[in-house]
Amino acid sequence: MQSERFAEFLGVFADVAREGSFSGAARRRGMQPSSVSRQIDMLEAQVGTALFLRSTRLLTLTDAGEALLVRARRILDELADAQQEIASIGGEIGGVFRLACFPTFGKRYVVPVMAALSARYPALRFELDLTERLADPVAERLDLVIRIGELADSVLIATRLATQQRILCAHPGYFAERPRPASPDDLAECCLIDKMHGNDLLGWAEVLGHPVGYAGRRPGFACDDFEAMRLAALGGLGVAYLPDWIVGDDVNRGDLVEVTLGGRRKRAETGIFALRALAQPSATVRLVLDQLKAAIGAPPCWAVAPYTKGNAT
Repeated sequence: MQSERFAEFLGVFADVAREGSFSGAARRRGMQPSSVSRQIDMLEAQVGTALFLRSTRLLTLTDAGEALLVRARRILDELADAQQEIASIGGEIGGVFRLACFPTFGKRYVVPVMAALSARYPALRFELDLTERLADPVAERLDLVIRIGELADSVLIATRLATQQRILCAHPGYFAERPRPASPDDLAECCLIDKMHGNDLLGWAEVLGHPVGYAGRRPGFACDDFEAMRLAALGGLGVAYLPDWIVGDDVNRGDLVEVTLGGRRKRAETGIFALRALAQPSATVRLVLDQLKAAIGAPPCWAVAPYTKGNAT
């Protein structure tokens, strides 16, 4: 057993615990499952106890594995911070940077920043977890997690990246042969575009006074993807209530028009935050935060132009 590889084995161990399988950790690391299994065997031999309970269907941590995982995450974070700190002293940015965020937001605003930084810093590699779940930067060893909306009380450190507004909008032709809504009750009679697999994630109840499915009425179009909802609105399938970072450009171009109720806008404003576990960010974390904020801008690049009579229904 080579004790100098202990940190390497800890990293593999943490990935197996996160993925819940050898094959999942192998895909994450670009290794063969047999190599992952062998490294776990070697780690167990070094610590002198089993870390996982193995069955044909399930892989679970033993009590010893649970205890080691807590320390392993702390050790791996410290090693990553040390690597980045030393690299920054020498004027270098490198290592693996891990970030999680909403799929549509990541594709539109995070990937271009990562591409630009990769070109400037060849030693810097990125792992981007596109997910709608509330990723945990501590448990999942993530450098940053981007969350949108109100933040729960937490020990995590938050940096505001921008402000989001949800915009009530539709294709200009949607109201060509139907009356324009003047009240929430009128709007409830329209075909509404809603998000599946969540409890009013778009906040329709704030506009209507009740969820879209109230009294058995189903949305005109529903799916689980923001980009698809945008395309549905552009296709004239109904009225959407979507974040401005998704539809802001469409509204500014006139491809979608903002829907007003009684001549008044209905917008809900929340924050977009980058969360991290460590109070003192590494040089790479500071770099990524600065680049994200610069790319988004203030006001954000997606902001809808001020309301005038000509750009709302």
